[in-house]
Formats: sequence, structure tokens, C-alpha cells
Amino acid sequence: MNIRRAKRAIPVCDLSPAAPCRYGCDMAMTLDTIFAALADPTRRMILTMLLEDDMAVTDVADPFDMSLAAISKHLTILTRAGLIAQEKRGRVKWCKLEPDAMKSASVWMQGFGQFEPVHLDAFERFLEGELSLPEEAATTPPPSE
Repeated sequence: MNIRRAKRAIPVCDLSPAAPCRYGCDMAMTLDTIFAALADPTRRMILTMLLEDDMAVTDVADPFDMSLAAISKHLTILTRAGLIAQEKRGRVKWCKLEPDAMKSASVWMQGFGQFEPVHLDAFERFLEGELSLPEEAATTPPPSE
């Protein structure tokens, strides 16, 4: 007996693949991938290390207390996100930073720069002024019924 499973409907953009999506589907997927890759502190540390120079995979793994296979998984995620490139030189695999990869994320975040920065010190003073009770009200007990 041959049982076929019904495929789940995957939402797709209503525009043709040749036309840019008005909903930003491609950009959203790219941003999701980049931010997911940046969410892990180990991967952020790897990117920081690669800021200095290209590194062999074994050199990338040295400072971490994890297996080479675990580091390789982190590097694969960074590569799929486009944040790094890997190339083989002889028998050694090298990693290098791809600085343009974060451009879309940077452009997206700069869109929020149009808002005024929050001045936390001024906000704290405002709250203290609004929430502070007069001294006599704070020292006298509430009336009993």
C-alpha cells in the first residue's frame, strides 16, 4: 500500500520570481539568516577574530573549548549567512570575513535612526519628579478606618 503525504502549502509571494517582491521576502530571509548567525556569541567571537586577518579553520578553533566539528558547524552557519567565505589553499581550509554581507542588515537598522535617541538620564529625572511623594506623605502612616 502506497501512502502519500499531502504537502503543506508554503506561502509564496504573489509576484513572479523575476520581479522584486513588494513584501521584501528575499530581504527578510537574508536578514533572518544574518541575525540568526549573529545571535550566537561563539559566532560573533569568530567574526571578531576574522576582523584582523584570514585564518585557518584550526586557528579559529584554538581559543574555543569545543571540538573542531562544533566549530565547523558554526563556520557553516556563518558561510550560509554570507558573513564569511571559506576556501581551500592546499590542504588547509581558510576563512575570511565578507564585510559587505552585513550591509543589508546595517541599512535595515539605519532605518530606525530617524527616531530621536532616548536620553535615559533625563527620562530617569522625569520619572523621579513624577513619582516622588511629598516628604510628609511618605513619613505619615495612612489613616486607619
